[in-house]
Amino acid sequence: MSSSWSMKLTKTFRYDGPLRPFRLLKQDRKNLSKRYVSDWKVFNQLIFASAVYVLFTNLLPGITFANDLYALTGKNWGTIEVVFSTGLCGIIFSICAIQPLNILGVTGPFSILAENMFSLCDTSFNIPFLPFMAWSLIHAAWMHYFLAIFNAHDWTMRYVTTFSTEIFSLLNSIIYFHKAIQELERAHANLSFAAFLYSIIGAIGTCFLAVFLASAEKWKPYFHRYLRMGLSEYAAAISIVIFIALPHIGELKDLDKDTLPISASFHPTNPERSVFFVRFWELPVSWIFVAIIPGAIITSLFFFDHEVSSIICTTQRYGTRKPGGFAWDIALLGTTTALCGILGIPPANGLLPQAPLHSESLMHDEKENISLSDLAGAERNETRVSRRVYEQRWSHFLHAAGILCFMSPPFMHVLGLTPTSVLAGLFLFMGEQSLSVNPILYRTFYLLTPPSELPKIPQTISSYIPIHIYTIVQIVVTVVIFIVTLTKAGPAFPIIIIALVPIRLKVMNRMWGREVLRYVDAWACREGTPEDDEDTRNGVDVDGVNRVGVGGKDEEVGGQWIGDGIMLRRLSDTRDKI
Repeated sequence: MSSSWSMKLTKTFRYDGPLRPFRLLKQDRKNLSKRYVSDWKVFNQLIFASAVYVLFTNLLPGITFANDLYALTGKNWGTIEVVFSTGLCGIIFSICAIQPLNILGVTGPFSILAENMFSLCDTSFNIPFLPFMAWSLIHAAWMHYFLAIFNAHDWTMRYVTTFSTEIFSLLNSIIYFHKAIQELERAHANLSFAAFLYSIIGAIGTCFLAVFLASAEKWKPYFHRYLRMGLSEYAAAISIVIFIALPHIGELKDLDKDTLPISASFHPTNPERSVFFVRFWELPVSWIFVAIIPGAIITSLFFFDHEVSSIICTTQRYGTRKPGGFAWDIALLGTTTALCGILGIPPANGLLPQAPLHSESLMHDEKENISLSDLAGAERNETRVSRRVYEQRWSHFLHAAGILCFMSPPFMHVLGLTPTSVLAGLFLFMGEQSLSVNPILYRTFYLLTPPSELPKIPQTISSYIPIHIYTIVQIVVTVVIFIVTLTKAGPAFPIIIIALVPIRLKVMNRMWGREVLRYVDAWACREGTPEDDEDTRNGVDVDGVNRVGVGGKDEEVGGQWIGDGIMLRRLSDTRDKI
């Protein structure tokens, strides 16, 4: 018994074992050096447009959370703290992170947690909020380091499938639609009826105009190609500027307006604070240890949020090829979390849906020269066009630097001109953009499609009924989680999503056939499906194809099977924009 336990322990901590300290960190450091220089060599008009787009989609929603924090944290946090955190953490990650496509910001779930913590500090604990929060974030930092050092990604996220990530993405889309409704509800409470009606027009107009302009590249043959590209790439920015200006023109300027509250100078929101620094060491020792509990909750929330947002913004759809890494970014996230606690500002972490929206805005057509070889060994060269993102750091850096500029009084004054109806419209647009690329949406359309019009499915699946049931289950689970976020148990919603992982692996395979699950689900962080892994363990050759060494992200040598016994090898990338 002792010998068996010792062997398992040795296997766990061996060189390639799951708990070998620093294993993933060392791998990520090497991957960072491989891609870092090339990440700064790519810059063009599309990348700049992406930076402008993400600036709007990150800054304005964050300020909405700032409104809630201002009211529910005793004015300890407001607009300037959220802007400071978003810009500072964004710049640090754009320079130091291994995955620059991920976008950081202050999230709704953390805002709910912070509001509950303030209530406890103010009414039950009778201790100052900011020092207690600072220690919670410092504890969260060393917990992040612990997860990174002991390769938490491998023994947690490697078991996550798209079943969970699709639900998480859908949840965030619903949250943004809900935020839009909340903004309009506030307008209804604060404005005259005529001004409220215009708020509805402004919200819907902002969204519809952005959606319309985003499709400009499909307007061919109308207008010049570069004009269509510009309208498409700056769709959200153009729409926002227009609907910010409209209420100040003609008779509309006489309507009362509900605009964003702002800070008049570069000082903390709380008038009792003079600098962005917390004297955290003055908290009694007993409360320092109590802060470990919220620190653990923050760690679990940030770990799952950040990892899932990194996964979703680098899915196969975006054609990412440069090496990534999770342990390095989690350790970096721990550092920025502690820094925010010491500065007395809310911490930022990976955002949904901003991260995949960032990737969407960087999508472009790219020509590739490829070599095709059949089973007989005959080879031929061919040029193909593929869709992929620009993997670079400029869009992340520029948007974060732009957000940081809004800490200055002149730019803060510009924010103060923004009607909340425009913010509601931006929420609607972001929700629509995120939802439009979620597979759940398309499988929901299948529920409304006559069987004779549905796409063909593999012969191993008898009908669409189990696929429809799978989709309905995802929708129901998402709605249940959304309802939880509206209660005081809201900060615990990541625990529910994490619980979906073992449910998918241990329970759902008893409710759905293996081929159905293989068709609708897959590993989120690696190639294949749980059913493929099970077949491999049992020595089954799936579909008669040896999948060893074949993946969506090709190495410099090797390739990818694309069907009919043809191996594809990339020879070079011309990186030409079509």
